[in-house]
Amino acid sequence: MTLAIRRVTPEPVPRHAWQHRVRMRDGALLATDVYGAGPESGPSPTVLVRLPYDKNSRYVFFDRIAERFTARGYVMVVQDVRGKFRSQGETLGWTGEVDDGYDTIEWVTRQPWSDGIVGMFGDSYYGFTQWSAVSAQHPALRAIVPRVTSTNVRPGVASYDAGARPQPLWLEGADYQAHIWVDNDSYDFKADLSKRPLIAAYEEAFTSIGKRSAGFDLVVGGIPLPPYNGPHPYDARPVPVLHCVGWFDNLNSAHMRDYTELDRRPGWSAVQYMVADAIDHENYFLEKAPVSPTTDHLLDDTALDGVLDSYTGPALEFFDVFLKGTGRADSIPRVRWKLGHVGWRTSTVWPPADARESELYLAEPESAVGPISGGVLTGHQAGDDSSVEWRYDPDNLVPSASADTFMLLRDHPDERPTADRDDVLVFTSTASDAPLDLAGPVHAVVYVESTAPTFDVFVRLLDLAPDGTARLIVRGCVQADAPGDVGVDLGHTGYRVRTGHRLALTVAGSDFPNHLPNSGSLEDPWLTTAPKASLQRLRTGPAHPSRLRLTTLPPESDGHDGSGGSGGPR
Repeated sequence: MTLAIRRVTPEPVPRHAWQHRVRMRDGALLATDVYGAGPESGPSPTVLVRLPYDKNSRYVFFDRIAERFTARGYVMVVQDVRGKFRSQGETLGWTGEVDDGYDTIEWVTRQPWSDGIVGMFGDSYYGFTQWSAVSAQHPALRAIVPRVTSTNVRPGVASYDAGARPQPLWLEGADYQAHIWVDNDSYDFKADLSKRPLIAAYEEAFTSIGKRSAGFDLVVGGIPLPPYNGPHPYDARPVPVLHCVGWFDNLNSAHMRDYTELDRRPGWSAVQYMVADAIDHENYFLEKAPVSPTTDHLLDDTALDGVLDSYTGPALEFFDVFLKGTGRADSIPRVRWKLGHVGWRTSTVWPPADARESELYLAEPESAVGPISGGVLTGHQAGDDSSVEWRYDPDNLVPSASADTFMLLRDHPDERPTADRDDVLVFTSTASDAPLDLAGPVHAVVYVESTAPTFDVFVRLLDLAPDGTARLIVRGCVQADAPGDVGVDLGHTGYRVRTGHRLALTVAGSDFPNHLPNSGSLEDPWLTTAPKASLQRLRTGPAHPSRLRLTTLPPESDGHDGSGGSGGPR
């Protein structure tokens, strides 16, 4: 059967946008829409967006976003990056955006509608293009608002934190490369991931398309590209930055690494702010999950209107201060964060000043294989050493809870069926008799050994409700090649574990199709036709204290530290 492929081409330019062809230093012309630069308006600050997903598509809804920015007195400029949709040049993502960012800002400043001041805004890849412009260090760039993104994302290599220890290969990210980064258009298809070697699923797609994705080939070949041909953004001239973080974003760990790294640098720390919401990568909200067709903003225009307030509001407020100068910097809380299931909080620092670290130890591992309640999460370390064995079977992989982690909260799946599998370890706490508020990083340390020369460890922290359903709070993964303590960064969160609920920690050896299955050998997992099964052993006790480290607020805390009220972003 022939693989079904749908080619996605550019949507029409909106009537209220003026499209230009902006020349880069090498002569390539990039398609660029300008909103709000009519003859009746004088020179104004500009908000620039550079993205690869068709600037005119319903998916990015910039015609709707531009209405809000222009009503506030900004010119909005939205550009297809090099090699995508209406723009010329080579199609190769996650590199080469530094010079194009500089040249586009330079073009903006030379237009009669520009007052010479530029900010940048946007999600994911169009957060990366903001950091690329920071690397370019154009003097007109005065503020950025990167949302659900990172300076160090490498799709197909790692999602959680590209700057940390080795991780299982992010198949979901490689799949993205194969769909988006082939040529100017994008391609909608469903790869047959049952094929072995697994690379054959994508060879079939590229044969059907008649072209390859250079980005995908580089990922499979393990060939890294330098993201910046200027200084790393951490080392560039600081500009005011508003990090817009999603607690359920699949780039949460990577984004929070940017925040914590910049916080250690005085120049950046002085000008960085954060808004952290209980959203995923595609801006679905915890409090509205799961969505219905009438509340799904990617399908319903009324639902989209409801999302746009929270989507644009913090950026508009930030730009009013740092682009227009009509507000005071001290009017913006340093940190505004949502406590999941509760609401908005403010703080001068993150984690909040009254947050404290605590540890729960993994105990009674002999009960951890099989259905919940499994082993135990306890505040007291066990007196005796103990262990439990579980298997990794490449012919019976642990299914990913969500096939698309970019929109995890769209369905907000119950993970109880996964936790009940006999190849997944689970440890649970006692039911809480009072709310437990998580506010900061979550980290697990598990001592694991394997019969294989390489193995993967996937750790998920779940909220186990009284009705038995289990839903994700945070997650992380690591690839190891030797026995020992495996430290797993699970990201940051603001989340209330409600009275009567329990924490459940799961440990598994696969997560498919979100991640490429381990070969169980020294063979390339993309190329192996016979991945090997293995046995893993997790140890607990005084000699190997496997544990979960939480950051929590004291019971009497309201999550504020005196910097402001509990009102959310406008």
